[in-house]
Amino acid sequence: MRVLVVEDEQLLADAVATGLRREAMAVDVVYDGAAAQERVDVNDYDVVVLDRDLPLVHGDDVCRKIIEMGLPTRVLMLTASGDVSDRVEGLEIGADDYLPKPFAFSELTARVRALGRRTTTALPPVLARAGVKLDPNRREVFRDGRPIPLAPKEFAVLEVLLRNDGTVVSAEQLLEKAWDENTDPFTNVVRVTVMTLRRKLGEPAVIVTVPGAGYRI
Repeated sequence: MRVLVVEDEQLLADAVATGLRREAMAVDVVYDGAAAQERVDVNDYDVVVLDRDLPLVHGDDVCRKIIEMGLPTRVLMLTASGDVSDRVEGLEIGADDYLPKPFAFSELTARVRALGRRTTTALPPVLARAGVKLDPNRREVFRDGRPIPLAPKEFAVLEVLLRNDGTVVSAEQLLEKAWDENTDPFTNVVRVTVMTLRRKLGEPAVIVTVPGAGYRI
């Protein structure tokens, strides 16, 4: 899952990003609304965690831009105000969810994952195909009932493949969804991660390489 964190309190923003990365999410971070608008112009995010009171461009305007662009991106708006009218206003602008500060990180994570499941076709909480089951909330993977310990990027790649339900996912798409913007696009990290993931899942192989196109389960 690819997430953009937009928060002008840098310590909080970096802490949220670090926590979400530990949950096998690819996370970019910016500290003002103008930078947020630049990122949503060029990157495909599943969820934007958006502070409302931002410098340069207000969070409300960032949210409006995402809606106007017709993006499938879901918006979780943050605010220091717990006032009901503020929450209602944020939702009316187009935010998908609202979380007042201070918040528990476990709740933030659960809300981000819930929003990430609200794609064009709603996804179940547990993803399953070809004997492989992945539970994003528990960070657990099973193959035919056998637990499979995975590194965060392996988990992220498997989640992307399962989300696509048997359709082909290109290496570029995996790089977009499982790694952040600091990753070298010319690296072979996708191929190596898929190779390691395939080995851990065991035989018979469930990840199929489609020559010239990508991978599928």
